[in-house]
Amino acid sequence: MKLAPSLLAADFGNLRAEAKEVEAFAAYFHIDVMDGHFVSNLTIGPPVVNSLRRGLSRPFDIHLMIDHPLTYALRFDVCPDDFISFHLEAKDDPKKVIGVIRETGAKVGIALCPATPVERVFPYLTIVDLVLVMSVEPGFGGQIFMPESIERIRFLRREVGEMPVLIAVDGGITTENIRLVTQAGAELVVAGSSIFGKTDRLAAVRALNEAAK
Repeated sequence: MKLAPSLLAADFGNLRAEAKEVEAFAAYFHIDVMDGHFVSNLTIGPPVVNSLRRGLSRPFDIHLMIDHPLTYALRFDVCPDDFISFHLEAKDDPKKVIGVIRETGAKVGIALCPATPVERVFPYLTIVDLVLVMSVEPGFGGQIFMPESIERIRFLRREVGEMPVLIAVDGGITTENIRLVTQAGAELVVAGSSIFGKTDRLAAVRALNEAAK
């Protein structure tokens, strides 16, 4: 299990310092980019994400919750180990978006909202590196995990089989459900409030890792 602390739950006035606090335990930093259209929330864009790169050594998992990923994907400074994930429900053609993200040099991910049938991502499994299963409605942190997400992850795991596609889950992850999602087949787990909502962030990360076992 790889853990990706979600900076959506961190203090936006102190993002780099809060990321550094848990960096030793992070496989990636999950960064949500929202446009106020695809979801009813605004967060940060390429200038802030690119500035975060300074002083951090872990790769980024950039999650585009935006209508037009074609417009913005090329504006991120990325490394080969980074992911840029876009939503299958976005307005741009998925194959075009995949091609543009490949041009950046990053790995490609597709995210699925809870209401989207999992099988809609199947035609793209051979041309992406990651599928992100949303276990809450996208847009805001601190939501309650949707238990039906476990079967969605399990269904996706069976279809992925031996393909080199990483399965990720994002939303409402706690010590009570992290083992359920990893047993179902999630390999990259995004956690926000269960880390940055705690006073002792390192203890919170250790508790998640222990619960996943």
